[in-house]
Amino acid sequence: MEEMLQKLADKLGIVTKFSDAGMSKKDYEISEGVIRYIAERLGYKAGNRGEVEKSLADFDKRRWQQTLENIYVVEQGKLHFDAVIPADQAQSFFALQIENKDTGIRSDVTFDVHPTDETYTIGKTVYVKLLVAVTGDLPVGYYNLTFKVGDKSYKSTLAVAPRCCYENQALKDGKIWGYALQLYSLRSERNWGVGDFTDLADFIKVCSHSGADIIGLNPLNVLVHTYPEEASPYCSISRLYLNPIYIDIEAVPEFKPEDKNDINDKITELRNSELIQYGEVYPLKIAVLEKLYGRFMADLHSERQQAFRAYVEAEGEDLHKLALFQTLYDIKSTYIWGGWRAWEDEFQNPYSAAVRKFSEEYADRIRFFKYLQFEADRQFNLASNKVQELGLKVGLYRDLAVGVGKDSAELWSDNDLFIKDVGAGAPPDAFFPAGQKWCLGAFNPYVLKERCYEPFIKILRANMRAAGALRIDHVMGLMRLYVIPDTGDEGTYMMYNFKDMLNIVAIESYRNQCQIVGESIGNVPEGFLETLAEKNIFALSVLWAERKDAGWGDFNPPAEYPVSAFTSVGTHDMAPLRMWWFGFDIELMASLGMMTEEDKNGAYHKRELDRWKLLSALDNNGCWPEDNLRKDNYIYGQAYPEGIEEAVHRFAARTASKVFLAQLEDILHVEKLQNLPGTDRDKHPNWRRKLPVSLERLESDIAYIRNINAIRRER
Repeated sequence: MEEMLQKLADKLGIVTKFSDAGMSKKDYEISEGVIRYIAERLGYKAGNRGEVEKSLADFDKRRWQQTLENIYVVEQGKLHFDAVIPADQAQSFFALQIENKDTGIRSDVTFDVHPTDETYTIGKTVYVKLLVAVTGDLPVGYYNLTFKVGDKSYKSTLAVAPRCCYENQALKDGKIWGYALQLYSLRSERNWGVGDFTDLADFIKVCSHSGADIIGLNPLNVLVHTYPEEASPYCSISRLYLNPIYIDIEAVPEFKPEDKNDINDKITELRNSELIQYGEVYPLKIAVLEKLYGRFMADLHSERQQAFRAYVEAEGEDLHKLALFQTLYDIKSTYIWGGWRAWEDEFQNPYSAAVRKFSEEYADRIRFFKYLQFEADRQFNLASNKVQELGLKVGLYRDLAVGVGKDSAELWSDNDLFIKDVGAGAPPDAFFPAGQKWCLGAFNPYVLKERCYEPFIKILRANMRAAGALRIDHVMGLMRLYVIPDTGDEGTYMMYNFKDMLNIVAIESYRNQCQIVGESIGNVPEGFLETLAEKNIFALSVLWAERKDAGWGDFNPPAEYPVSAFTSVGTHDMAPLRMWWFGFDIELMASLGMMTEEDKNGAYHKRELDRWKLLSALDNNGCWPEDNLRKDNYIYGQAYPEGIEEAVHRFAARTASKVFLAQLEDILHVEKLQNLPGTDRDKHPNWRRKLPVSLERLESDIAYIRNINAIRRER
């Protein structure tokens, strides 16, 4: 690669070569075209040598053109920041004022100013960089910082982080267990064909009865209103708000029993369907909610109206932009195909005169979408309150998706915050040799820092709400994110301000008393997991990955599992135990053309060996239920071992990890996959599987009873 382009890439944090996560490491060198493309999307022209040289000069000059950066993120005990001033002012009088952003209380701090050897000349002025060290300490939080040089004042934000993230007392004291749950998959005798917030409240009661202390949930964020079949919880339109499909219509205060007289048969049909019919459930719910909204608006002086106005005022511009986007999208999609980026130019800018006029014209419809969020928020709060009421030690363990859909309210309402014309994805690895194009929006790291990380902070807070723990999906994204130009398939990593991002997570974890868990499956940088551990970010561990010899050897014994981890048998992207045993997942992938006949035969051969290794691990650790010991060697395809779920759950619950999460799919003998990565609904019904047993019958189900007893025996 051209030397000057390499220098620019290094400065901008664009990775020019990397190795994949395959068993046989493969090295990749990124083409100059991709490097130039991404550099220009970051605001630095790189089309030829002259442009690259100018961009390098502009980048080097950037820090020297402002006295203070917009934000300094520091750890307690390491309170310092740098300041750029003209060299002839280096002996000036200095003063420092720090004010808590939340309380307005000013802190008296002492500080030292140390000149450095770093200088830079702009025009005829020589600038020097100072290091300002606060000699006292400050509580965790955000501060307005004012630094005075002579008679001039300069302002910034100081974010003070704890040395590590919050740890729940229950995890300090011992080990707990709970469930990993896809809320939409809950089947009940009262819901309208998809799990809802009342089901969640009822499931929390089930947890209390069983002794579970934590419930891991799929992302609950709002999806595309206009196309409800776009059901992936990891591709929302806003990570700040909830999906209205989870509203229990019959629990809305405006609901009357006669509101469903004409649709009872349809509700029963949707409730009894094998798969979730999003394209029918969601419109049905919305149609009734529109009627309830009309009833709600008829009484403008009720207490509920007052609560609604208070909610709307508190949520402010973020809620308004979401509702405005949903209204625009609903109308534009009737005659424009291609999402918001295909709209007329004036409607791509949320602050344009055309959008303001639209907002006035469709004020009632926009208010309806706000009403949906108001009611979803109310019902979610009622459900989450059950955690405290029933004494679950951790409670809800929420899931923060790595990104947001590019055709989303987040990108439409704040497009400059994201790297333009690229989407987040994954590089080639052992499972996806060609990589994955997720088409998710990726923060521009420079704009994010200029905004004092406020958009990221908002997202963290929204998803930590009512949560005792938060899973950060693809946690490597705090450090680097694989981005792919919209026009191609080759991508590379974009580096982020890892230390800052990690410390912001720590601040919000501390302030919200929320345990942090990092999902780190994929291409993990060397030393990354150790850094997370130092920050008390728990790891994720799954039975299928806890193996010797990079997944080819014996299963690790329970004592060798990581202590600071949330352990489970599998995940929503992995085959449930019964499906794994028979190799139905291999057959599924082969039938969809995702592997060759040779690969399929090799996978079956390996699975046969893996089954033997699993049986041996269960034997060696004495995990089989005493009244249902292993009876056979179970030659491949011969039978399904009775009691194997109990044995596996005893094995996993016995691990050293502080948290064990059981999946109802394993407990209830499900043999179909919840999500098959790399496919859409045209090939596989992702995110549509319901559990085979209803909530009302769950606690009397023999498989449930035996498996919960097996887990409780070990925890």
